[in-house]
Amino acid sequence: MELEDASETEVMMLKALLEYQFGKGAGRLLDGFVKVRRSPSTGRVREVYTDGLLVGTVRALDGFFVPSFEGAEKLLRVLPYPRLRVVVPDDVAEFAAMGRTVFCKHVIDVDPEIRHGDEVLVVDTSGRLVALGKAVLGGLIITSKKTGKAVKVRKGVKKLINNRLTYKIQRT
Repeated sequence: MELEDASETEVMMLKALLEYQFGKGAGRLLDGFVKVRRSPSTGRVREVYTDGLLVGTVRALDGFFVPSFEGAEKLLRVLPYPRLRVVVPDDVAEFAAMGRTVFCKHVIDVDPEIRHGDEVLVVDTSGRLVALGKAVLGGLIITSKKTGKAVKVRKGVKKLINNRLTYKIQRT
């Protein structure tokens, strides 16, 4: 599976998918030179790269876009606050960065438009990305509940240096 230049039609379709899934302005994630990696068996787009960096994958099961850390950081820059964000205190951010689940009682702020199953960005109080995950509940429910899971973390940005957590992208 080699990287190929994305056709104009593919770029337009991917931008439309991003706008649908993440909201207005998310298509700017693909500004730049877009390359794709295709599934060898189906020929469908699986991985999306801009300017040489993996920004996300297209999930085979449902066709939705799953951002990588680079893609998530770009989304943070192009989408207005609080879109897609779940804000947690700094002490909880350390656990989320290690891949642990985020619970409702720890959420400081959340995008009210988040729906159950949406890909979300967990950020600390400074707005730094600490984890990527899937919303277990909708945004309005997360703010009203004091118990239960809010975000099932898929990947954290864990990196311990001198027993202090630093927010560096963990490449796996």
